[in-house]
Amino acid sequence: MQTDATYTSLVAIGDSFTEGMSDRLPDGSYRGWADLLAARLAERTTGFRYANLAVRGKLIGQIVEDQVDAAAAMNADVVTLVGGLNDTLRPSCDMDRVCGLLTEAVERLAPSCGTLVLMRSPARNGPVLERFRPRMEALFAHLDDLAEKHGARLIDLYSAPSLSDPRLWDVDRLHLTHEGHRRVAEAVWQGLDLEPADDWAAALPAAAPPGWLRRRGADVMFTRRHLAPWIGRRLTGRSSGDGRHGAHMDPATATAFWATPPEGAAPGPVQGWRRLDAADAPRD
Repeated sequence: MQTDATYTSLVAIGDSFTEGMSDRLPDGSYRGWADLLAARLAERTTGFRYANLAVRGKLIGQIVEDQVDAAAAMNADVVTLVGGLNDTLRPSCDMDRVCGLLTEAVERLAPSCGTLVLMRSPARNGPVLERFRPRMEALFAHLDDLAEKHGARLIDLYSAPSLSDPRLWDVDRLHLTHEGHRRVAEAVWQGLDLEPADDWAAALPAAAPPGWLRRRGADVMFTRRHLAPWIGRRLTGRSSGDGRHGAHMDPATATAFWATPPEGAAPGPVQGWRRLDAADAPRD
């Protein structure tokens, strides 16, 4: 394993998984695996730069249209692309179109960066997974082919039973908890040939399953707070990402910008980093 690898910049694109839902901070913002990974990489490299362009609810076509060119223009050492799962949850999903758009994204991103990272996303055990598993696995098979063809790193989260454990998923059953995001960050860290901190795929400690009343109560809360609003958005053509932009995307100019740790200070959480304007950004 190459434990002395140096990465000076990271761009993350995609949907809610990469935006960081549901790793919620006290101020209501989200952190997530990409921010955790950026903070760790910044500890190794002075002047590290990071941009997270991901937006919740985005389909792969929107990711290609709104994020891919912006990410490619940044010429980062590492670009992560995770997308397409939202498409597979739509009843009218056209898998040929989804795979074609993923191919377009990879073909535009791979030549622009040092290392392109793709993922076979994790999925929570339950009836939703079983219903959409064939589409998801078709998506992942296509990602396998793209990674091999374009020399991308493929992080296989889907095959780790621990990441399907409901205890690593938020009450909305769509997004990981902080511990889930921490494990994803560790998986990508190791996929970049960096020294492991722990076994990200290790099983959680055994625990007695919740009782019937607790499970039914959780089902009612899930239906009321999450499933019903999700269905409502589908019926009205709305998305949770409408009107939102990536954390490091300037909506006024539709361009991305870098964030970097404060000068003379430890990297700390990404939320405390400063914007790096074009005038003082390092030249690649």
